[in-house]
Amino acid sequence: MRNRIEGLFQVKLARAAIALLCAAAVAVGSSATQTQASERVDSRFLIQRSPAAAPMGFAGVCGRYSWACAGSSKSANVQLDMNKIKRLNASINRRVNEISDSQQYRVKEYWALPTRRGGDCEDFVLLKKRELIKMGYPPEALLIATVLDKKRNAHAVLIMRTSNGDYVLDNLVNQIKPWRKTGYTFLRMQSPKSPNNWVAVLTGGILKS
Repeated sequence: MRNRIEGLFQVKLARAAIALLCAAAVAVGSSATQTQASERVDSRFLIQRSPAAAPMGFAGVCGRYSWACAGSSKSANVQLDMNKIKRLNASINRRVNEISDSQQYRVKEYWALPTRRGGDCEDFVLLKKRELIKMGYPPEALLIATVLDKKRNAHAVLIMRTSNGDYVLDNLVNQIKPWRKTGYTFLRMQSPKSPNNWVAVLTGGILKS
């Protein structure tokens, strides 16, 4: 029953997030039209449409984990050993137990690295981002994104920006896919230019034209 209630709550949150983000995108006007034109040129990358509020639970993350919102002087268009990255993704998915913030912290949302008890989707994302930075990946090319999964549940994933496009690291599946092949509705993500800020993307899934 608890899982059903939490599922319904997530759906309501997700719908509210879409409404707010869509309103922000409409306010952008002509700049959004220019963005759509850019997206048609190269749809391998998620395109930022407008500034957006950070998700619930993100507050304090940059203070606790400076690397989570850091930039670097390295080129974001890098290619690392995908086999190593796939192994890292699968390893974290396998060894970290899934546990909700309400069970672990007694709050609806709190983003943190997984504890011994485990973590939820945002916690998986933070751990993967930290480990990829240790592997030499530029932090501003590792962007946390909020989405609706195929069941329209609120979810978080890690966007890995490469010269070949944006790929998704997900705790629900071990396979690393281009964003367009996930079937997810992408709502917002960290800004590539300033990862402590967030931008609306509003594409894919139920928003796919």
